[in-house]
Amino acid sequence: MPLIDKPLEELRTYRGINPKPADFDAYWDAALRELDATDPQPELVPSTEIHPPMAEAFDLWFRGIGGARIYAKYVRPKNRPQPGPAVLMFHGYTGNSGDWLDKIAYAGQGLSAAALDCRGQGGRSEDNTPVRGTTMHGHFIRGLDDAPEKLLFRRIFLDTVQLARVVMSFPENDPSRVGTLGGSQGGALSIACAALEPRISRCVSIFPFLSDYRRVWDMDLAKDAYFELRQFFRNFDPLHEREDEIFTRLGYIDVKNLAPRIKARVLMGLSLMDPICPPSTQFAVYNAIGGEKDAIIYPDFGHEALPGINDRAFDFLSGL
Repeated sequence: MPLIDKPLEELRTYRGINPKPADFDAYWDAALRELDATDPQPELVPSTEIHPPMAEAFDLWFRGIGGARIYAKYVRPKNRPQPGPAVLMFHGYTGNSGDWLDKIAYAGQGLSAAALDCRGQGGRSEDNTPVRGTTMHGHFIRGLDDAPEKLLFRRIFLDTVQLARVVMSFPENDPSRVGTLGGSQGGALSIACAALEPRISRCVSIFPFLSDYRRVWDMDLAKDAYFELRQFFRNFDPLHEREDEIFTRLGYIDVKNLAPRIKARVLMGLSLMDPICPPSTQFAVYNAIGGEKDAIIYPDFGHEALPGINDRAFDFLSGL
């Protein structure tokens, strides 16, 4: 098989090279305390876009860190006799919560489903994050020249937790039977949510983004989804005098560093020919998970639709 990264036997033990800040756990514990003080004020508005016979569909609004109003699509099964399972769905970089169809499929299986619009990307959520430094292009570098607490992805990760808390608070849902699902950026957010909300019981992550930034750099793959990293260096540190500082700060929002906190059962889809989110960065996440986990490995596929993965995810999450 052609290789774009390490051999598979090395990938199975690779743990990543991007630094983990010394105060990483304290950083996220403080972030969660800030979220504790943020009243989500959830609002459910019946959708006018779709009226499935087996489910109710809503526009869900809630408050995130900084008071931003965050949007998610939400569906729940009709006439479910007792509190049941739910799945939280997260989209790819720059995208949005998508169509209603895949959410309704879960409702037809007896699960509630909520799909987040990440703040400042392609959906309806509000982004009110004030930072020093560039806001021209790129989200994982936004706030990189400010205090670590100003990193935009800190807020986005916390939005996933706030969504989980809101969905868990609804009387139709059992908070002990909630899972997460996503690919690429969504795969990273699925990991982050499961790491920061210990009640998440199942997690599906497909070729996660936002992992092992220095490895991406060393592979000369700071392009496509990671393009903003190269641009940051070119514009703000052209001699790389701050390189160690920059990669260490990115370590706060590196999902391989969050993965050890996960208590959920995890299913990952890993693609060995992925030039966007390199295989080693995916395995760095998988290998950091200490609990029950399984990987579906696609030797010949890149950052693209993986045959059968959505069916496997649906079956896995239907067991909540």
